[in-house]
Amino acid sequence: MRIYLSSDMEGTAGVVDWSQCRHGQPEYAYYRTLLQAEVNAAIEGAMAGGADDFLVNDSHSTMSNLRPDKLAGRARYLSGRHKPLYMMQGLDASFDGVFFVSYHGSMAGERATLSHTYNPLAIAEVRLNGVVAGESGINALVALGHGVPVLLVTGDETTAAELEPFCPGAVAAVVKSSVSRFAADSLHPEAAREVIEQAARTAVEALPSAEPPRIELPATLTVRMRNPDLAEMATWITGVERDPADASTVRMTDTDPIRLYRTFITVVLLTRGIAE
Repeated sequence: MRIYLSSDMEGTAGVVDWSQCRHGQPEYAYYRTLLQAEVNAAIEGAMAGGADDFLVNDSHSTMSNLRPDKLAGRARYLSGRHKPLYMMQGLDASFDGVFFVSYHGSMAGERATLSHTYNPLAIAEVRLNGVVAGESGINALVALGHGVPVLLVTGDETTAAELEPFCPGAVAAVVKSSVSRFAADSLHPEAAREVIEQAARTAVEALPSAEPPRIELPATLTVRMRNPDLAEMATWITGVERDPADASTVRMTDTDPIRLYRTFITVVLLTRGIAE
């Protein structure tokens, strides 16, 4: 049984500040060990449920946060920047399930610690088929394209709630309760790992009844940018159109969910350099 794991970092129990999850910051070295432990807890739970093959796609910041020799399950490790499919690089139809570990709420999410949607300097809100979507919901487009169910998501309650409309069968491991964008009530790291391990095992054991994401096609991503200039720049990409009712909003629609995801990622990368 093959499991694909996409790991972020902001959803880790105890993480509440950007300085804790950015290379070069004094506290980063410690908090990356907490992330590593949560990733391993997910792998170990999946192994207990019958999974035996893992690919971990490091999807946070520079995408080089984990220590390969410390990964459980002898997991393969996909790291580094400039991946064509970004947070979902490496997923294909050969996998049986997808895990989202240490994910976070969207920029528009209420009470979501370190909330953002790919680029907080450029993107204010994303809706998928009219429903507010965080990175988990957007990334689920790639899972849909390959026909692979999303089995697990870990993070806070907002993260779990935002994925539910698109992947109602996914098991949520809630390891912290967001108080504000920069505060959270987190489980003790050992308790968080126990919650994740049990949730991962439950998710894998329920695989026979799991289904791919429920996202109606053709799908539409509606992206509200931080200002009209960014929206104008986004329309330079084929398939991206300005919303006539809002100068700061663009839309993109496609029958192919993976192509739609790549169009969105192109918008993210194009607007990143001038977001300030």
